[in-house]
Amino acid sequence: MSAPIAITCGVQTKGIGSRNNEWKGSNGNLFVSFAYSLQELPVDLKVESASIYFSYILKETLAEFSSKVWLKWPNDLYIGDAKVGGMITTLVEENIVCGFGLNLNSAPENFTKLDVTIDKNLLLKQYFKNLEKKLLWKQVFSKYKLEFEQNKTYFTHVNSEKVSVESATLESDGSLLINGERIYSLR
Repeated sequence: MSAPIAITCGVQTKGIGSRNNEWKGSNGNLFVSFAYSLQELPVDLKVESASIYFSYILKETLAEFSSKVWLKWPNDLYIGDAKVGGMITTLVEENIVCGFGLNLNSAPENFTKLDVTIDKNLLLKQYFKNLEKKLLWKQVFSKYKLEFEQNKTYFTHVNSEKVSVESATLESDGSLLINGERIYSLR
């Protein structure tokens, strides 16, 4: 099989998250993996910012269904101050492989579920339709930059250390500038 391709599953038992965290997900939630050829990505998208790009389009798709979800840099979806889902991207040969999970029906402790009821198939249909628009990175980034302030009370990890995003500057390529150091999502 070759890209583009997408698969879903009903239950996730060994999902892989950032810093090799393992994620489990219960029935009724949404778990998706999909792949795109690098040649199909917007010409101005740096691979290092793919997590932001694909996550933000998912965030915008959810907003079409009246969700108040927001994107915490670079790939976590939040409702208020609780995580509702996330996305991870990986470069595999000439493809970008994206996996995401979304708590639609239930959530583990300290997480939340989505704030609207959405049919999984309808959500996926709309998300992939939005991806087919092939928005340029600069279009996605200009919207994300306006919402970035929500990140200022959170932390990110740099070389296994927790670092505050309070004084970070979001750069046009999706990286963060923290204490003079440029940080890419690397996810």
